Amino acid sequence: MIRLASGPNPIDPSALKLSSLEIKDLLPNMSAHQLEDNSQQDNKVSKLKSALGPLSGHSLVFCSDASLRRYLDARSWNVENAKQMIEETLKWRSTYKPHEIPWHEVAHEGETGKVSRASFHDRHGRTVLIMRPGLQNTTSAEGNIRHLVYLLENAIINLPKGQEQMSWLIDFTGWSMANNAPMKTTRDIIYILQNHYPERLGMSFLYNPPRLFQAGYKAVKYFLDPRTAQKVNFVYPNDKASDELMRSHFDMENLPKEFGGEATLEYDHEEFSRQMFEDDLKTAKFWGLEEKQYLKPNGFSPADVVPEPATSLASVAN
Repeated sequence: MIRLASGPNPIDPSALKLSSLEIKDLLPNMSAHQLEDNSQQDNKVSKLKSALGPLSGHSLVFCSDASLRRYLDARSWNVENAKQMIEETLKWRSTYKPHEIPWHEVAHEGETGKVSRASFHDRHGRTVLIMRPGLQNTTSAEGNIRHLVYLLENAIINLPKGQEQMSWLIDFTGWSMANNAPMKTTRDIIYILQNHYPERLGMSFLYNPPRLFQAGYKAVKYFLDPRTAQKVNFVYPNDKASDELMRSHFDMENLPKEFGGEATLEYDHEEFSRQMFEDDLKTAKFWGLEEKQYLKPNGFSPADVVPEPATSLASVAN
């Protein structure tokens, strides 16, 4: 049986970077061309650091070497383009403050488990977000986006050491046009993901999408960067190619039956909320926000941490 959430402690992303000399010592058979490429990348990271100038506070923590590499990678290692991209992200983060969103502000969006973090990782060590659009429970575009952004930040803070990306599992059970996100909301989500979380998505698996969605995806694909589009995989039950793809990325014992695996997917909103509250404290510590809204004088009340659901989730689970 699968419990959603819980994961390893956050890490300093800057610890993920290896110098060319370290790589040479670890991988003596690496070609000279590969070593040269890595040396050039190191040089561009240094140039991007210089171009950004002195940083402090949140910007200093955010602009780790690993982050700079992701932005450079997203802009084909063009320093000026990467600089512009990361400056736009820093501006967005200074106003939207995604790292300061506490769970109790978005918990009502997650009552049905429409988006949640799984307790397991894929075979590459990526954090896994499970999405079930058929369980949509609100009509607020901003609420849905804010909830997703919270979980993106949560997935990142729970990445294991050495991993920078996450995987998405999307279950289309119960999906219809009636609960489909408006095109504008979809476009806004794509914009945030591609411009402010570059190279964070490793792979996405759309399980058994109906034909109607597949037709609509053609319009959505227009807004996707080609590299992002290559990470979108349509998978189907009773399909050999799909089964092989899922087995290559997931342990079948961990993968829920909803995605062709062997495990039972269970979402308990109260338990998930408690885990998110614990992660909020971890997030606050990572970003140096202990003195801000995460920690109230007497801590969170149970109502803050675990909002009363509109219906009994225990009865739904049973």
